[in-house]
Amino acid sequence: MLDGQQAWPDETSPQGPSAIELAERCLVRRIAERSLPAFDALYRDYHARLARFLERVTLRAVPVDELINDTMLVVWNRAATYNGQCKVSTWVFAIAYRKALKALKGVDEPVADDGAHLRPSDEAGPEEQRGQRELRAALLRAFDGLSADQRAVVDLTYFHGADYREIAQIVDCPVATVKTRMFHARRRLRALLSGSLEDWL
Repeated sequence: MLDGQQAWPDETSPQGPSAIELAERCLVRRIAERSLPAFDALYRDYHARLARFLERVTLRAVPVDELINDTMLVVWNRAATYNGQCKVSTWVFAIAYRKALKALKGVDEPVADDGAHLRPSDEAGPEEQRGQRELRAALLRAFDGLSADQRAVVDLTYFHGADYREIAQIVDCPVATVKTRMFHARRRLRALLSGSLEDWL
């Protein structure tokens, strides 16, 4: 399953893929036909999301822009292998996750990004609720206390809205393993966080 060579069962709704998903699949088909405009469009769509994800997983211990470029190079080279049996986002994030883990193997000690919680996020939805905003800010501050695997699970859950089955696809492990990683991550976060934020975990 390395570098997106294999897709997984579709996790879309019973009504079928959303309009956004269909548009992304169309872009991937065009990329497989070597369309540079399609690649540029997908790159722009995913750059900010991948940057946030990779920054949190790696704690910026490796150059994030290089990881994004490595990820999107795989998308360019392997677009023809994508068969639509999973979301495009699942496929792309799985590639990015593997690139991040590979890069972290060459890093002796991760460096915490102390300013991560100060950077604004442009994600909509739950962040409009005060409790979620506070939780996310606290999570970013506490991320350096987690392993890369735990950071990936927490980030995909709280910042990308992925469920355990989709996370299992992205990180290439059983759902039970995702649950175990989340359990240990939450236990660690509860020790690092204080007050009512513990109730959100």
